[in-house]
Amino acid sequence: MLKGKKAVVTGSTSGIGLAIAQELARQGADLVINGFGDADAIERERAGLEKDFGIKAVYLNADLMDEQAARDFIAQSSQALGGIDILVNNAGIQHTDLIEDFPVDKWNAIIALNLSAVFHCSAAALPGMKRQKFGRIINIASAHGLVASANKSAYVAAKHGVVGLTKVTALENAGTGVTCNAICPGWVRTPLVEKQIQAIAQQKGLSIEDAARELLAEKQPSLEFVTPQQLGQAAVFIASDAAAQMTGTTLSIDGGWTAR
Repeated sequence: MLKGKKAVVTGSTSGIGLAIAQELARQGADLVINGFGDADAIERERAGLEKDFGIKAVYLNADLMDEQAARDFIAQSSQALGGIDILVNNAGIQHTDLIEDFPVDKWNAIIALNLSAVFHCSAAALPGMKRQKFGRIINIASAHGLVASANKSAYVAAKHGVVGLTKVTALENAGTGVTCNAICPGWVRTPLVEKQIQAIAQQKGLSIEDAARELLAEKQPSLEFVTPQQLGQAAVFIASDAAAQMTGTTLSIDGGWTAR
């Protein structure tokens, strides 16, 4: 479906980002992956993408919290692939605390990576996409881009900002062949969520699985986690010709969380 397309996925050395990269590669897209982690593990993932799917995969590290580094990363990615057709803004971090106790450095870091990096990467990718009259910007927002939870002020603010930025990007580029949409996952059992499950287990003396069920029961009516692969398949759809007239939208994949 995506053979010959060139995709960049931020925060894609593990978790949701890696699953999205794998699904894009499965459909034939060449890739730049990005993120932190063990160098040997990242190289295994990169080489595995090439071997398993017969595509070109390049790893480029960058501190996307830095404005110039984020823009340089997009330029380097375009050079490595010979252009960018698909940009998936996925990189993110989390911290939970009451507003009055929220560390300023944590606030600044979350806003920088979860929101500002989306702006800088998109701004750097858009001119090339517009020249070629094709582009798909896919922002990984969150159910927290649509509704709020206590103790997550920076994350909720950033993800609401991503949803707003998605709409503006779509409006400014309507009719150019470039679309911009946001995917809003509910609970996905990523390392970030695993830490929250462990905290519930410790606080309430529960098993890990009972704590996971309690976490789901509070927000997600399906009582099942969204899988990273499901998010990857949604990204493939948004990148396809079938979604050419889908722009400025939020695609909720949240087990009914935001239907309440």
